[in-house]
Amino acid sequence: MIIQLLFRILLISFLISSGWNDSAAQSAKDFSLHGRLKVSANHHFLGYEDGSPFFWLGDTGWELFHRLNKADVEKYFATRSAQGFTVIQAVVLAEFDGLHTPNAYGELPLLNDDPLQPREAYFQYVDWVIDKAAEYGLHIALLPTWGDKLYKNNWGTGPEIFDSSNARNYGEWIGKRYKDRKNIIWVMGGDRIPRGAGDVAVWNAMAEGIVAGIGAYDKALMTFHPQPSATCSSSPWFHKSEWLDFNMLQTGHCNDAEVWRFIGSDYTLAPAKPTLDGEAVYEDHPLCFNAREKGYTQAYDIRKAAYLSIFAGGFGFTYGCHAIWQFYSPDRQPVNGPLRFWYVSLDLPGARQMKHLKTLMESFPLNERVPDQHILLDTLQDTHRIQATRGKDYLLIYAAGGDAFRVRMGIIRGSILKAWWYDPRTGAKIFLGKISNMGTHRFKPLSAGYDNDWILVLSDASKNYFAN
Repeated sequence: MIIQLLFRILLISFLISSGWNDSAAQSAKDFSLHGRLKVSANHHFLGYEDGSPFFWLGDTGWELFHRLNKADVEKYFATRSAQGFTVIQAVVLAEFDGLHTPNAYGELPLLNDDPLQPREAYFQYVDWVIDKAAEYGLHIALLPTWGDKLYKNNWGTGPEIFDSSNARNYGEWIGKRYKDRKNIIWVMGGDRIPRGAGDVAVWNAMAEGIVAGIGAYDKALMTFHPQPSATCSSSPWFHKSEWLDFNMLQTGHCNDAEVWRFIGSDYTLAPAKPTLDGEAVYEDHPLCFNAREKGYTQAYDIRKAAYLSIFAGGFGFTYGCHAIWQFYSPDRQPVNGPLRFWYVSLDLPGARQMKHLKTLMESFPLNERVPDQHILLDTLQDTHRIQATRGKDYLLIYAAGGDAFRVRMGIIRGSILKAWWYDPRTGAKIFLGKISNMGTHRFKPLSAGYDNDWILVLSDASKNYFAN
């Protein structure tokens, strides 16, 4: 416990010396000015009411309300805000016996496991956490319940307490309670896919209840968190539901999932709706739940999932860490073999490197970007996948394994282009010079093989994008 306390003191001192107070204050100021999030005019991104763009960089803090006390919440938010995160995904009725094991202050969420009898003290703490997130410029992607409270699907603690009637009433109650919090994004589901029409009806009832409590569809930004499946997405069940504003995927915890295929499938659906991977491979997670034979995931696995999914059309990405989603600590039973405690895991390489992803994407007009594999003569697959995305006058190409590739020129604007290599590990920009925007060019990244992914950046030389 002494070592744990010393680490936390050192972490706070580091964050303060790094200027996180200034960063968080600026984020909170910007956040309060922009208004609510909404779907963009082209239906592929999210943005604020005042027209400002928004990049979703999420973290799965699933047990946030259930396991952390106020001091730990502040440490967590301070770190993630300083690292550039914009969204925290968390669950009100938590997975780990969330109905019968109290929160850090000894409070249970419901009386007699009845969704229509919420305990005020528990929800006052939820209020506090949501408001504290706003102070750090963070949105809360709020799950009213984990999926095992509807059905366990052979795993989950439960108990199963929801039906169509009380799901709608609970949804209306919680929607009304939080209708004035501008930093909430609503998430149905919770690691579940419907087993049939009955399950769909219950989720629809809860979602419609939230809309009723808030008062309008356009004030209740909402999605659905599924489990890995043939499509890995919310879209097969809810894409055409009026309450679903954007699709969410869970591509799971094996490395080299074909995230571009799942994102691409959602991207082309009608009507057009934004999509993102809301739970990809976690850092420090047993690969495919098989640490003995496959080991644990590394930062490289997380980077590949992030860049490939975003370049394929995702409007953002949710990072995850195996110790942090469960907030593993010395007084908690470990789930699936976490390697270290949550507060040590806050500064893992993959988490730090997500800031470079955000910096890159925010260096260009966010909401005009489209996926475009036609620009490539070489796409390759698996660990060698090459993925391209572009705007009107810029082009980004991700080479997952550092392989050489050829590019058809003349698709973006500008007779002369500036070219850089961007290092996703460090955020370093290596200027290559200016090239003609005609014919075909071959590019070879600076290194190749495991942990040697690179991004080629091309932009109209008359623009000031990505300037050194």
